[in-house]
Amino acid sequence: MFVGSHQHTIDGNGRLILPADFRARLADGAFVTPIDNCLAVLPPDEFEQMARNLEAEAGEGLVGVNALRAFASRADHVVPDGQGRMRIRPHLREAAGLDRNVIVTGALYRVEVWDPDRWTAIAADAAEGLVEAIARGRGIGRN
Repeated sequence: MFVGSHQHTIDGNGRLILPADFRARLADGAFVTPIDNCLAVLPPDEFEQMARNLEAEAGEGLVGVNALRAFASRADHVVPDGQGRMRIRPHLREAAGLDRNVIVTGALYRVEVWDPDRWTAIAADAAEGLVEAIARGRGIGRN
């Protein structure tokens, strides 16, 4: 699982150095796609699961076929180089509002790359939601 939060930068060539903790799981490649005002960096198995879920929802009429098209066409397959750098194409940086400084967070089964201002805006709500989940008995230490 991916956990933790890291401040990083995107270099002049549009590359992000992955946090050392995340590199091993993504060394053979990953898929980058915009979701929820950030970029998701997904190991291939997670990307494939998302694709299968969307296909199933399209088959049931829960989402249109254009959702599948958007998911596939906006994604990019990347393989980090020996220094743990991966490219982030301009259309992806634009979709997530990314400039030079970014926050790279673990989101359990994926990595997320956030604009710092967007991350700050959701972080307080996210922490409050966790407190509420723990209070309902669905948080830390409960099965």
